[in-house]
Amino acid sequence: MNEAQAMSAAQDALTAWGVSAAPRLIKNRENIVLEAVGPDGQRAALRLHRPGYQSDDAIRSELWWSEALVAAGMTVPQPIRTLAGDVLATGGARVASLVTWLEGEPLGEGGVPLAMDAPKQDALHEALGAELARLHVASDAMTRPDAFERVTLDLEALLGDDPAWGRFWENPSLTAEESALLQTTRDKLRDVIAAHAETGGDFGLIHADALRENVLVQGDQVRLIDFDDGVFGFRMYELGVAMSQNYDQPNQDALGAALLRGYASVRPLPDNAAALLEAFTLMRGLASCGWTIGRYADEDPAVRDYAERALEMARRWLG
Repeated sequence: MNEAQAMSAAQDALTAWGVSAAPRLIKNRENIVLEAVGPDGQRAALRLHRPGYQSDDAIRSELWWSEALVAAGMTVPQPIRTLAGDVLATGGARVASLVTWLEGEPLGEGGVPLAMDAPKQDALHEALGAELARLHVASDAMTRPDAFERVTLDLEALLGDDPAWGRFWENPSLTAEESALLQTTRDKLRDVIAAHAETGGDFGLIHADALRENVLVQGDQVRLIDFDDGVFGFRMYELGVAMSQNYDQPNQDALGAALLRGYASVRPLPDNAAALLEAFTLMRGLASCGWTIGRYADEDPAVRDYAERALEMARRWLG
């Protein structure tokens, strides 16, 4: 959708909540996100969900999960019901949901060095590790409804012949030699993650997209938003995603240590957590290299950018 179409679709969707005030576009990517006014006059976030990515039941499951997390004492966006009492509006150009607005500024932006000083970066990553651990504790304690539906991102979905995020070794910008390097990396990484799984690797509901843009900072506290990519997956993958935008930071080791320290303050980690964090950080880099396939034109610079990031991460890990 172009911007005019997105604004028109958003205005139509808001009628399900009895809202006539015009929303403000925040991002127009796969999900279209807008700042809106809820039925109670408070700020809210309107999402127009990307077609074909999540089923209506999966979106409802995400929103049920958010409500359950709030009931468990976490602060995350929760759904605002339509006038008909549903969490979704399904009659428009796209399925829409309206969720409560969380205050705060994003931790940062991918590809841009973190703005705060090193001690503050450490403190926020430690807080993020603890928040992710609380998410996992609360998620494990829930009794999910029978209709609960989220994708499973297991070993096959990450590194099988047809990964959920795309065959990253077939990124169209890769040379034959680069593709071979990523396939070698895939084989070795598969062995590492398989060994983790075989020894009881922690697996359950995860946010799966705790990138800087989805981590809001208020003082020394962090909050998670945008649970759209939430899956059943490895808990160490969760932490790898959080580290994936730090791969080129000069203090990446300190940030990784802080993230693990925060997590371990709430929930146990495996004995080889530091090595697994490196492996799952690489895993996210590879997945992103595959994610571009079909989403961008082959000649789009983003296709090569993600490939170069994956190659750098792979060479470092193999070396």
